[in-house]
Amino acid sequence: MMTGGRSKGIMTYLSLLPAFVLFWFYDVPKSLIVFFASLNSAFLQLVSLPLFLRTFFKPVKNEYRKGLVGFSIVMGMIIKSVLIAADLLLFLILLFIELIILVIFIAWPIGTVALLFLNL
Repeated sequence: MMTGGRSKGIMTYLSLLPAFVLFWFYDVPKSLIVFFASLNSAFLQLVSLPLFLRTFFKPVKNEYRKGLVGFSIVMGMIIKSVLIAADLLLFLILLFIELIILVIFIAWPIGTVALLFLNL
């Protein structure tokens, strides 16, 4: 017959369960979201999206010679529109990857426990 030592060990492990749940499902996702926000900010600065939006209606290369101002503004808008679209596409891809990482991270222990009880 087993003594109380083994059940005390099991109770010690069970007392870790609330700490694990709090850590895995609250603390780490919160930290991941803060990290992803910082990553998104750095990415937007890297691809110059805020700069393109601020200077959308300004001429390319600050060309202010008579007769070229209109052309420079239109050409700048066309070039910046293509660059803004590419930046937004890359940013949406980054957001999708971040969402996938977060979902996989949260689902990992649930999947692990589910695999324990599946009859393969």
